[in-house]
Amino acid sequence: MIPLPRPRLLTSALLLGTAVGLLLGIGLSLLVTAKIRPDVVIALVVGVPGAIGMLTILFSRRRWMTVLGAFVIAIAPGWFGVLVAIQSVNGA
Repeated sequence: MIPLPRPRLLTSALLLGTAVGLLLGIGLSLLVTAKIRPDVVIALVVGVPGAIGMLTILFSRRRWMTVLGAFVIAIAPGWFGVLVAIQSVNGA
């Protein structure tokens, strides 16, 4: 059984994870200048945080671990949103 935290904590973790994902996406897009295939970038941006967060939630024994897993999962949409915004502004 997955231990569920209070809804306020879970919502806060998701909101903070999205904000961290936005900042992480902006920071790393300024830092990395190498040409990388888009499918590889999408797999890394969505797949890695999603897999780590899902495994953290599935194997959590404490409520704070579930919150941490939700936070890590929420990084992916924020980071992906920044990448989409950058591509749409660049006209690609």
